[in-house]
Amino acid sequence: MTVSGTSSSPDVGHDSQVLAVVNDYREAEAIVKRLADRDFPVEHTRIVGDDLQWVEHVTGRLTLWSAVGRSALGGALTGLLICWLFTLFSWLTPLVAGLLLALYGLIAGAIIGGVIGAISYALMSSQRNFVSAATLRATRYEVLVDTAWARDALRILHGEGPDSSDSKNDSATRDGDL
Repeated sequence: MTVSGTSSSPDVGHDSQVLAVVNDYREAEAIVKRLADRDFPVEHTRIVGDDLQWVEHVTGRLTLWSAVGRSALGGALTGLLICWLFTLFSWLTPLVAGLLLALYGLIAGAIIGGVIGAISYALMSSQRNFVSAATLRATRYEVLVDTAWARDALRILHGEGPDSSDSKNDSATRDGDL
């Protein structure tokens, strides 16, 4: 962690200073948590991610049957949910009829989902034959604070705390109470 008092960050809509630059988002959260634990008004802080990266984790090969299976499962759950909702609003229908309606929704949804999966696979298989999960992450994170609150935040991060009389006078001046 680098603790700083100068601004190297692009403007994010406020007059602000960089408190710290870290490589992990959890470290940035920990800094803001430390400020919050010392009763610092954290609404004056921001966490800004720099150098964004798109990371795509390939989880497997996409075959016709895996495409049909994934789509059938999604369709089955959607059909079950829709028919279950219809059953909830049908107060006079017996329970057995409601369960049958949910079962029919499950089956119809699986069939429709499977057909859609097969069609999608046939249209897209020449372009993409794998399954992946994508994430967006930053290579570094800057913890920013409004310039008016930077001195108090830096005192807290350096372990001095906002308990000194100068800090209380600064807070009163910012709030317009004097």
